[in-house]
Amino acid sequence: MTAAVSTTARPRTRAGATVTPRWLAIPAVAGAALIVLPLLGLVSRVDWSQLPALITSEASLAAVALSARTVAASTALVVLLGVPMAVLLARVEFRGKTLVRTLVLAPLVLPPVVGGLGLLYAFGKRGLLGETFAALGIDIAFSTTAVVLAQTFVALPFLVLSLEGALRADGTRYEDAAATLGAGPWTTLRRVTLRRVWPALVAGTVIAAARALGEFGATLTFAGSLEGVTRTIPLEIYLQREMDPDAAVALSLVLVVVALLVVALAYGGVARAARASARPAPEAR
Repeated sequence: MTAAVSTTARPRTRAGATVTPRWLAIPAVAGAALIVLPLLGLVSRVDWSQLPALITSEASLAAVALSARTVAASTALVVLLGVPMAVLLARVEFRGKTLVRTLVLAPLVLPPVVGGLGLLYAFGKRGLLGETFAALGIDIAFSTTAVVLAQTFVALPFLVLSLEGALRADGTRYEDAAATLGAGPWTTLRRVTLRRVWPALVAGTVIAAARALGEFGATLTFAGSLEGVTRTIPLEIYLQREMDPDAAVALSLVLVVVALLVVALAYGGVARAARASARPAPEAR
C-alpha cells in the first residue's frame, strides 16, 4: 500500500526526462549552435534595402526557374528509380547484393566533383555511351539534361537508404498475409508494402529533393555554368560571390528559406502520414 502511494505521488515530468542524462544538453546545444550561427551570420550580411532588386534580377530569376525545373525532374526520376531499387534490396536475396548496395550508396561519400567526372566519362561525347548518343543525335553533357542527371546521381542514394531501412524494419508479415488472402505482387506492393512505409518514402523523397536543390560540384563538372541552361542557384551564388557579394548573399538567403520550408513541410507531412498509418482501418476497429 505504501509503495502504491509513493508511486502515485511521484511528481509528473516530461516524457523521457527521467531516463535522459542531463549532460547531453551540452553537446546538443553546441551542435545546434554550429548549425544556427552560420545562418545568423548569413542573415546579418543581407542588404535588406536591396534584397528585392537582387533576387529579381534577370540572372537570379533564370537560376531560380532552372533549379525549380531540374529539381522537379530529378526528384521524379529519383522516385521512379529509387523505389524499385529499395524494394529489391530489402526484399530480394541475390548473389552480389552487398556489392550492389555498396555501389548504389557510393555517391553519399564520393566528392561531388568525382561524381561529375564519372558522369562526364559515361555520358559525355568521349564517354562510354558518348558515341551511341551521338549517333542518335543526343548531346547530354553541358545541357539541362546533364543537370538533371547530376542531381539524380547525388540524390538517389538518400531515398534508397531511407526506404530500404524502413522496409527492413517493417518486415514481411503484412505482405505474407496479403499474399495468403490472394493479393497479387503488384497489389501487395501498392496497397500494403508502400502504404506501410509511406512516411519513410515521403521523408526520403524530400531529402533527395533538398540534396538536388543544393547540388553544385557534379553539376559544374558535368554540365558547366551556362545561364538559363545549366546555371542553377548554387552555381549562380558561386559566380556572384566574386562579382557581386550582395547578390550572392541574397540568393543564399533564398536558398536557405526554401530549404527550411521544404524540411518543415516534409516533416509535417511525415508526421501526418505516420499518424494515418498508425490509425486502425475501419473494419479493424
